[in-house]
Amino acid sequence: MAVRLPRPHRFDVYVAVAGLLGGLALCGIGATTRPYDEPIVLWPGRWPLLLPLVVMACCEVLRRTAPLTGLLIGTVALTFDTMTQGSLAALLMYTDLMYAAVLYGTPAWARRLPRITGLLSVAAAVVPFAAWRVPQALLIGVAVGVVLFGPAATGLIVRNHRDAAEAARLRAEQTTLLAEMDRAQAVTTERARMARELHDMVANHLSAIAIHSTAALSLNDPKTSQEALAVIRENSVEGLAEMRRLIGILRDGDSEPAATPTLEGLPALVEGARTNGLDVTLETDHGPLPAPVELAAYRIVQESLTNALKHAGPGRVTVALAQLDGSVTIAVTSLYGDRDGPSAPGSGAGLVGMRERAALLDGSFEAGPEDSTDGKIWAVRATLPVTDLTQGDPA
Repeated sequence: MAVRLPRPHRFDVYVAVAGLLGGLALCGIGATTRPYDEPIVLWPGRWPLLLPLVVMACCEVLRRTAPLTGLLIGTVALTFDTMTQGSLAALLMYTDLMYAAVLYGTPAWARRLPRITGLLSVAAAVVPFAAWRVPQALLIGVAVGVVLFGPAATGLIVRNHRDAAEAARLRAEQTTLLAEMDRAQAVTTERARMARELHDMVANHLSAIAIHSTAALSLNDPKTSQEALAVIRENSVEGLAEMRRLIGILRDGDSEPAATPTLEGLPALVEGARTNGLDVTLETDHGPLPAPVELAAYRIVQESLTNALKHAGPGRVTVALAQLDGSVTIAVTSLYGDRDGPSAPGSGAGLVGMRERAALLDGSFEAGPEDSTDGKIWAVRATLPVTDLTQGDPA
């Protein structure tokens, strides 16, 4: 299968055409680099100059697509050119091939060519001077350095600057990408925090409304319906107030909810659960706690009571909170079984939210059925460390 060479760059074609036309013009006026009677000139005259000139122009077309190949062929053409009267255009095009080979060639050859040409330049100065012992012999090394080492060193400098600019661009793109990832992660974290806050603040009231409205519709008892409607109204008003507070937080852009709940509000929370029909007992034994721990503990108890209201069997619900050995333990238990009365559907988001709150504080959380002396119960247990707290607000 034939190998298809890449299409040459347009600028390289322009360089080749300009070099060829310039060389032809110089040949036409007889401008050569050496006189015809110089001993090194084996083929005097104008016509022998055309072959290396045309080959060098063709090599210029390869200066980007195949720079090392172009340099190799150009070196052969330059060697032949030294045996003629010499074309200035061919010499200039060869310096460009050397420059292009370092700039566009492989990294390995970009490092080797300046070293090789540097050694050749030194050798071209030292060897003739050692042989002839005349200062003019050093000019040979200068000429070789101008033709070989100068373009190679220039190409290496330009390549290093280009690589540094490319590395800086890639670093800037990487920084931008990391910043965008951090922003997206921050947005996701904030959305999860507000979702937990919304669920914990409103789910309790809506669950009570759903259960008592179902009871009011299913029982033909004016007194029971009146009591259910009272509970529905109370939860509706409280839920609406909580919703307005959350909307105000989102609208004003506050990073923290106003009036963050604390464990001092547990008695009121338990009393509200009793109003909704739960038989709840509360036991607390704790000292001063960090605000993130208090908020997480409050929300875990709140969500546990909401789940008990929706799913627990008839019987007592116990809430126990104690501080021991640098951590706070929370236990909420209720009877596990089918409800006699109406129930509210659940999505499982509450358990996910409680587990996330505990995980954000490097705590533990588990929930599930257990066996006890009172029969099968549903237990929610969480442990929140209160020392070395570095995670911040779990909301």
